[in-house]
Amino acid sequence: MLPLEVYAGQKARETIMKHGFTPEIFSYFLGASGGPKWFSLAGLDRVLFPEWFANVSHQIHVIGSSAGAFRTICAVQDDPLAAINRLAESYSTTTYSSDKPTAREITQKAEDLLKIMVDDAGKQQVLNNDRFKAHLIVAKCLGATRYESKVRQLSGLAMSAAMNTVSRKRLSRLYERYVFSTPNTTFNIDDPYELPTHYCSLTQGNIHQALLASGSIPVVIEGVEEIEGAPKGMYRDGGIIDYHFDVSFGPDEGLVLYPHFYNKPIPGWFDKGLKGRVPHRSSYDNVVMLVPSASFVANLPYSKIPDRKDFEVLDANTRIKYWQTVLKETDRLGEYFIKAVSDGTLVDSIKPLPFKQI
Repeated sequence: MLPLEVYAGQKARETIMKHGFTPEIFSYFLGASGGPKWFSLAGLDRVLFPEWFANVSHQIHVIGSSAGAFRTICAVQDDPLAAINRLAESYSTTTYSSDKPTAREITQKAEDLLKIMVDDAGKQQVLNNDRFKAHLIVAKCLGATRYESKVRQLSGLAMSAAMNTVSRKRLSRLYERYVFSTPNTTFNIDDPYELPTHYCSLTQGNIHQALLASGSIPVVIEGVEEIEGAPKGMYRDGGIIDYHFDVSFGPDEGLVLYPHFYNKPIPGWFDKGLKGRVPHRSSYDNVVMLVPSASFVANLPYSKIPDRKDFEVLDANTRIKYWQTVLKETDRLGEYFIKAVSDGTLVDSIKPLPFKQI
């Protein structure tokens, strides 16, 4: 069985049939929320920007929320492979002082991770990169989730889930999307649910703030109350709104390359339990998804990809060994991708998107 499955929307398949599967047909790269689920894609990240996209001459927008934002900031540094490996090593070996760490301790560990992932020189590389433009997705909280009180946050999350069940559009009363982008680029998001979207510039002073906010899981990690260049308020995990994304991007016409750990994306964080909440066709018409196959996942330890529950059910040594094994195994995905693109077999393996769209 093949280790990697490739899915594409109708427009994306037509473009590939006409022009081939080359870096030149892509204008966007997308990274989803999902915490340590990202480890299942590390082998792809180790070849896509360090190797496959390395010689493109056009601008590529690299977009991410939460863990996807962390991957974004690695991809746009001068040595993306080194940055990705720093993220993988530091994230996978994170430990806490107890089985139930406080939000303050988890936040401090996240801040330490960001300093390792992108230092001052790396920040300047991000800002000066003319080809690869970073766009970090953050959610600004308007309701009870804007408070640090755990009780109020839980109340706000319950209200958010209830309103989202009625209509995803109702989240606009509780959250606004903020996009932090590197300078000298034009970028916009077209949201079929019309959730409010604001655009801010990344700066030397706010890269860490925006990254921390994008990964600030409610209740688990402290929110970020001030981000340089943005209005004051409480900023939290970008996955609250854009968990696996149900939006399209502009103004460039190229395709979206979307490595994802699942073949059925979930629009927002509160949609995880709503089987009928599926993405719009317009959001995935020009998307190409690269997904670890079921057979690949079945051969990983515990026959699954990592997730945040591993912190609760595995002791630190067992978890770290498991996660680092997955990080090594996923190199097979990158190796397969490069070979399949080179010999043309990847095009032959492309399938229609495996999920219903509205």
